Amino acid sequence: MNLLKEELKKCIPIAQGDIKQLIKDKGDQKISDVSVAQAYSGLRGIKAFVCDTSSVSADKGLIIRGMPLLDITHILPEEVFFLLLTGRLPNSTELNDLNDEFSAHLNVPEYVWNVLGEMPDDAHPMTMFNTGILAMQGESVFRERYDQGMAKTEFWEAILEDGIRLLAKLPALGAGIYRMRFDKGERIAPDPQKDWSGNFVHMTGLPDESGDFHKLMQLYFMLHCDHEGGNVSAFASHTVASALSDPYYSVCAGLNGLAGPLHGLANQECLKFVLSVRDEFDGLPTEDGLREYCWNRLNNGRVIPGYGHAVLRCPDPRFSAFVKFGQDHIKEDDVFGIVDLLFKVVPDVLQEHGKAKNPWPNVDAASGSLLYYYGLKEFNFYTVLFSISRTMGMISQMVWERALGIPITRPKSVTTDWIKSNA
Repeated sequence: MNLLKEELKKCIPIAQGDIKQLIKDKGDQKISDVSVAQAYSGLRGIKAFVCDTSSVSADKGLIIRGMPLLDITHILPEEVFFLLLTGRLPNSTELNDLNDEFSAHLNVPEYVWNVLGEMPDDAHPMTMFNTGILAMQGESVFRERYDQGMAKTEFWEAILEDGIRLLAKLPALGAGIYRMRFDKGERIAPDPQKDWSGNFVHMTGLPDESGDFHKLMQLYFMLHCDHEGGNVSAFASHTVASALSDPYYSVCAGLNGLAGPLHGLANQECLKFVLSVRDEFDGLPTEDGLREYCWNRLNNGRVIPGYGHAVLRCPDPRFSAFVKFGQDHIKEDDVFGIVDLLFKVVPDVLQEHGKAKNPWPNVDAASGSLLYYYGLKEFNFYTVLFSISRTMGMISQMVWERALGIPITRPKSVTTDWIKSNA
């Protein structure tokens, strides 16, 4: 973290100066108008705050610090974390330094396992994961230093230190919960010689003779790292962190949102649909058979899970990256074959049916099938994997929000009567 912190010490004053000048030059300029319909529809499309770590383009999908996602699918999660924070990729020395920081904080405290061991046998893995994070809150560097009266200019450093320590432990926490919750045997200790993703695979105990599962998890954790600032998990963590709650509280707030079926649980529904197609056709259907199946589903008032994107006017690049991985590494598998075939069939069906304005798939349409292939078949664990990755984005945003002195989030609400009288 020393080299990462040193780089941020260079970046932050420049960004602070740029923003001061922007406020001076353009502080009165409007960036959004709000309609009554938007106020009643989840604030969709309202530009109301700034997130520089990533953005989502309708025509390109996710862009991380100015880099379109499909241009950087080869990089490691550790590298994307450095990129989210600094705006550039690390060199080999910086990457090794960050890996050393992670390796120094791999172990989850024993008291966390004791707490989790007291939970019901059927506890949801996301409940266990969030409980584990929250149980560690007493170790927050930010909380301790804030109580000691640290200067506001030092807030970001304490957030970063908390973030590194928390991120380092998440693969062990997630893998330990996997083994505990699904009766896979004793926990497996982390290996400080392995990378972030490799340690997760190692600690699950799932077989990986080819190393392809390791490659998949590197890709998975990289692809899910961030998705601008307005999604439920990012905005929830942003709001809680703006009250100067430490990263343990703030990350939990975001992950509780991620656990919702309209957010991080979507990949489970997509995989269930794919498996239902397999069962209906007793394997891989023909293209014509699948097209008819989709038409019948739509005509019965049901949706095609994972398709019909609210924002994108192109396939989600995260979906494209997963499909390419599957095409390169998975042969003669009915489940992935159905995912691949759905992409050939569904957009045209949706456009002809008129069911979706933007008929393109999102990441959830592909991710579950790959996890399933490599033996991770417990659906309700999938959001834990999403959480391990997305924490990188939440931490990166928190670091910058404290570095820039962003105040507490407190939008003004109005009543329905006020709208009737004034709008």
